[in-house]
Amino acid sequence: MIYKTFTKMMDMIIRHTAPGDLDAVMEIYGSARHRMRLAGNHSQWIGGYPSRERIMADIDANVSYVVEAGGVIAGVFAFIQGEEPTYRNIDGRWPDDRPYGTIHRIASAGIVRGIADACLEFCLSAGVNIRIDTHADNHPMLSWIRKRGFEHCGIIRVEDGSPRIAFQLGAAPLS
Repeated sequence: MIYKTFTKMMDMIIRHTAPGDLDAVMEIYGSARHRMRLAGNHSQWIGGYPSRERIMADIDANVSYVVEAGGVIAGVFAFIQGEEPTYRNIDGRWPDDRPYGTIHRIASAGIVRGIADACLEFCLSAGVNIRIDTHADNHPMLSWIRKRGFEHCGIIRVEDGSPRIAFQLGAAPLS
């Protein structure tokens, strides 16, 4: 599936990540980790997360996507529809139990603006609620999430037990 979106700067294409994209994707994640550290976020995506194995698992599960701008891979994310196991227990409350998809591992190469917005537009086209979580020290992501109208729902814990702030954006009302 190829999804085309338009930004003020250039056209972007969202497509499933191919195994041949892995080196470019890992370079984007490395760059994103570096920018996190520069922004004061020293405890998220540590120990080489996300690993090549994690991304290959996403590719194999058909949930990894790249965002191309000007023919170059400019961003990457995972969009997983259905239950997210780490969201079962929340210190807080989800606003509803409608079907949802979760955005994970979103990163930009930093070469074009609007990657996260293109990702969100793509995910909203699935017609489900959108859930996302992030680390308390990820101030750029927290700002983006809040500006896009996500509702703060509480704290979840990821697989290693560390806390993440969880949010939901409702899908368009059912007709």
